[in-house]
Formats: sequence, structure tokens, C-alpha cells
Amino acid sequence: MKNNDNLKTIFLIISSFVIGGVFTLAILRFTPLVSDIIGSGDSKIITRDETKVYEKSSLAPAVQKVYDSVYLIQVYKTGNLISSGTGFIYKTDEKYGYMLTNEHVVSKSNEIKVLNSKEEETTAEILGKDEYLDLAVLRIDKKYVIQIANIGNSEKMNLGDTIFTVGSPLGYDYRGSVTSGILSGKDRMVSISVSNSNNNDWVMRVLQIDASINPGNSGGPLLNVNGEVIGICSLKLVDDNIEGMGFAIPIEYAMSHVETLESGKKIKWPLLGITMADATNTALLVRNNININNKQKEGVVVLEIVEKTGAAKSDLKKGDIIIKINDKKTKDIAHLRYELYQYQSGDTIEITYIRNNHEHKTKITLSETN
Repeated sequence: MKNNDNLKTIFLIISSFVIGGVFTLAILRFTPLVSDIIGSGDSKIITRDETKVYEKSSLAPAVQKVYDSVYLIQVYKTGNLISSGTGFIYKTDEKYGYMLTNEHVVSKSNEIKVLNSKEEETTAEILGKDEYLDLAVLRIDKKYVIQIANIGNSEKMNLGDTIFTVGSPLGYDYRGSVTSGILSGKDRMVSISVSNSNNNDWVMRVLQIDASINPGNSGGPLLNVNGEVIGICSLKLVDDNIEGMGFAIPIEYAMSHVETLESGKKIKWPLLGITMADATNTALLVRNNININNKQKEGVVVLEIVEKTGAAKSDLKKGDIIIKINDKKTKDIAHLRYELYQYQSGDTIEITYIRNNHEHKTKITLSETN
């Protein structure tokens, strides 16, 4: 009897140790300390040269979700390759695949060839493009489509969230490059030039990123950790004193115009009905015989009123300085266009302007561009 009691005691002690150990490990397995040492279920152990390297987090699964939807775009003019960029497939129908890219990537082309991740090359057709949106929609034969990108939402992103890009910096040799970083800023207002202008005459509201983008990345997708497109890489600031400042068009803004571009229709921007100059453009003002207060450093000066437009029916006159549209400042032409293009033709807006050093207001019904 005594021996049986001893055996039971030993069995209980051993069982307690085993059960307690399993229970303890089960708890510690998911604590930060143990997680950092042995990894979580989503992490990978990578063997390199017989050495195990613990990779706590990887974007590889997200990259796989989008990689084959991204294409190298090669732009030709009179048979010569003049530039390259990136595009991605966002949808298909029974016959075609539809690709988004930047307008500035394809604007000077008379032939466009695209290359997928299987090294298959085909010719792409431009369905529609707009320089102010800096967007273009291309179409290719569906047989060259391998994967369709999933569209996400940049508005759900937070500063500091991980992002990555897939693109072709510097063209063919570096096609399919993946770079990563964080979302550095939202709602950045960046001035750019359009229509071969030497002036910054347009403002874009963009996402700021620190992921490396270079010539050739333009038009490529900006993605979240789920591999969903949240933006279209568009530009970067280039300066010896600047590093890691890239910008992308929010995907919601792009998708809101996609149907119009797909159909080949021209984007109908609203027309104010004036020719204009920045208040700081003294030379142009002098050529138009306009004198303004030297202290006026912001605003847009009316050079001429166009007949049969909304401006012609308003109180505006040559020499007036527009400083606001519906209480939003218009410090230069770029900002005036940005605020103006938030409206549709037929909308009525209120203009605040300066004449003889006094503020005035007038209402203008916007016309439509031809």
C-alpha cells in the first residue's frame, strides 16, 4: 500500500511539472520577449550559408499579391526609345487588360510597348490621359495579363504605416524593383509645371513617402502591407539637400476619373474666363501695362477678360488681383487652378479680389473648357 502511495505521489509530481511546463510555454509563446526570440507564426526562418536568420516581418507575401500586375512601360518616338516608366493592371474585361500610369510617362509617345513579369512584350493603346491629373489609362490584349492589382484606400492609412512600391527605376535593367518605407505625410500640396511650362502652374494634393523612387518608377503602384494599391507614384523632389521625399497620387482621386479616361473622353475642367499672371511676375505685368502695389506678393492678376464667359458677366476687370475663391486663398496661378478645379462647369463661385487697394467680391458662374 505504501509503495502504491509513493508511486501516486511521484506520478502527480511528474504530471504537475509536465502540465505546468506546457501551460507556461503556451503563455510565454505569445509574449513579446519569447516572440522576439522564437518568432511568431507569420514570421520566417531563412537559412543562408547554413546560418539561420530570423526575419521577424516580411513584405514578401504582399509583394506576391501585386508583383505580376506591374509592367515596364517603354515609350518610343519615331522608332526610338525615348523614356520608360511603370504601370499596373487594375481591371480586365473579356478582351482587354486596363493599365494605369502617369500622363507624363506617355505624353510624348507615338508608340508604347509594355513588358510583363514573364518577359512578354506587347503594344499598348492610350485610351485617355490628362496632364492636370497626371494620369493615363492604357489598354493591352488580355492574354498578356497575369495578375490584377487590388485597389485599397489611402484614407485609411496612418502616418508611419509601412508602404512599398514595385517599379522599373532606370528602365529595363532594374525592372520589377521593390522598395519600402513609411507613409511620411498626407495631403501635401506640391507645385509642378504642366504644358511644357517653365513655371509651377499647377498644384497636386499627394501622399509623401520615403521609399526610394527614381526615374522609371513613375506610374507604378504605391502599396500597403496587404498588397493593395493606395497610390500611384508620380514625382520626387530632386535637390542636393533633399533625400527620401517621394510623392504619390492618392488612389481614390485616380479612380474617380478612371471611367472618363477609359472612355477616351477629355476631362472637362471648369473655365473662369480670364488670362492671368502671378502678382510677383513684374515683367509680364509691365508688358500688359498693369501696375499693382509693390507690397502685393500674393494673388493672381487679371490680364484679360474672355468674352462670353462667366468672368465677362461679373465685376472683374483687367488689373484686378484675385486673392480667394470661396474663402480659399489663391496665392498664385497654381493654387488658383487647384481651387478652381474642385468645381464643375455651371457651378457659381465667389471671387475675392483687390482693386485700388480695396477688397471686393463678385460671383462667377463657371463655363466649360472646349
